[in-house]
Amino acid sequence: MTLFPHPLVSAVIALLWLVLTEVSAGQLLLAAIVAVLAGLAYRRLTPDPIRVRRPRQILRLFLRVGGDIIRSNIAVARLIVTQGRDHRRRAGFVHIPLELTNQHALAILAMIVTATPGTAWIEYDPREGRLLLHVFDLLESDDWVDIIKSRYESLLLEIFE
Repeated sequence: MTLFPHPLVSAVIALLWLVLTEVSAGQLLLAAIVAVLAGLAYRRLTPDPIRVRRPRQILRLFLRVGGDIIRSNIAVARLIVTQGRDHRRRAGFVHIPLELTNQHALAILAMIVTATPGTAWIEYDPREGRLLLHVFDLLESDDWVDIIKSRYESLLLEIFE
């Protein structure tokens, strides 16, 4: 174990500490201690390297997500403007079983879900491989299971696993 596993991170933290406080012997010592501890803590946050199996699918996923975000913006705006007159629609939670295990693919799926208006990633249980999703305009929970699995998870599986 080295004292400075991430020397650049430690140096930047120490420098920022000194910029934000006064430069004195005590602050210099405190900056060094905080920088070393932060560098050691950062080592635990270093993710595994990303391995992409099918890079061409990334563009397909990007275009699909972009289109879905635009459509979702329109749908949510319509629901808000009409004050939700369609009484079949309601907000609710959906449990979605996932096959994804790659941490990078799961992080991207979380960003997709969060960036899409009307949906929110609530919880992921890695033991059961189950995602809890909140949906603003829920009609049938099975529809959302199909949407997540067929539109996003299938492409993420091709890209990462």
